[in-house]
Amino acid sequence: MNPRVKSVSATDDYQLEIVFNNGEQRLYDCTPLLDFGVFKELKDKNYFKQAKASDGTVVWPHEQDICPDTLYMDSIKIFEKKFNLNN
Repeated sequence: MNPRVKSVSATDDYQLEIVFNNGEQRLYDCTPLLDFGVFKELKDKNYFKQAKASDGTVVWPHEQDICPDTLYMDSIKIFEKKFNLNN
């Protein structure tokens, strides 16, 4: 099983900056989704920025969500926190 979403921040250019529960910070591009079905509503930048982390994934108020495995596998790593298990 891939890591799950711990926190998320939506950018002005339809990117999600996601922190996963393994310490990785990754960037997911939502632009390919914006012309499909329930995701069309995300074109409204104010609505898009209402993204939040819930139950290990990213969700919006009108019940749009993205599979957490997709978020992890299709995102680009931008930072990984190194955990010190001795402290």
